Amino acid sequence: MQAAVAKAPGGPEVLQLQEVPRPVPSETEVLVRVHAAGVNPADWKTRAGDGTFPAILGWDVAGVIEEVGFGVTWLRPGDEVLGMPKFPELPGAYAEYVVAQSRQFVRKPEALTFEQAAGLPLAALTAWQGLVDTADLQAGQRVLVHAAAGGVGHLAVQIAKSLGAYVIGTASAPKHDFVRSLGADEVIDYRTEDFADVLRTQPVDVVFDPIAGETGLRSLQVLKDGGAFVSILPVHPDAAEAANRRGIQAEFTLVEPDRLALTAITDLVAQGKLRVAVDSVFPLAEAAAAHRRGETNQASGKIVLSVRGEG
Repeated sequence: MQAAVAKAPGGPEVLQLQEVPRPVPSETEVLVRVHAAGVNPADWKTRAGDGTFPAILGWDVAGVIEEVGFGVTWLRPGDEVLGMPKFPELPGAYAEYVVAQSRQFVRKPEALTFEQAAGLPLAALTAWQGLVDTADLQAGQRVLVHAAAGGVGHLAVQIAKSLGAYVIGTASAPKHDFVRSLGADEVIDYRTEDFADVLRTQPVDVVFDPIAGETGLRSLQVLKDGGAFVSILPVHPDAAEAANRRGIQAEFTLVEPDRLALTAITDLVAQGKLRVAVDSVFPLAEAAAAHRRGETNQASGKIVLSVRGEG
């Protein structure tokens, strides 16, 4: 099969299309013919040197079951699936075939194209596990979602809204209409406004932060005592100390494969409460260009690789 392989750590140019052995499913595993693969910040961070090389990058998979291993009964060849298998280990999604445990996949909703489905698992699970499992976001609460137009943020806005929360997002002015279309009740232009000033008199119950660093420290200023600050990056020690003094739950959450949560997420898709915005689609052979696009931090929604038909 063909795969986009990073032979060594480095820039996007290290991603090269080459022939590699096709994997074979073992017990409880499935072989998935990959139609599309999502591109995430974790991918280019791994490519830059946080991993073992050579490596086939990528965790987000959308495709069709080609073969099932011994003991797999709930999936059959021909089933359309999506998943984020093996994280943090690499399943190698930037390839024509992927092998992984069957129960780290769910069936793809008919409403999603393969490209949309490939953009869902890692980002949506990150948002779900942060908002639902960690912050325990409730109907009627106020939540601030930073980077609300981004890959994780645009899904976090919709998940929060589906829970009945009042959602405030930060985004640059050109992306405000997009964020409002996702259901955000308010949008703050982080380039021209200080969210801490805007929300100082109307504090929030939950902050969901894909940025961390200085943004996390300032976010504590708009949180109610006893609220929740959830970051997808390690919480700054100063922020953790400040949060502790005010009874604020300050947590770093690392996404995990989670079939139950992914099923709940795809149920939202089927109900029309969650959509995946695809910023751009690149062929597998242009994985380097996809990484370059991602590293600009200008994407609205998800960047995806189209894999079917390569080679």
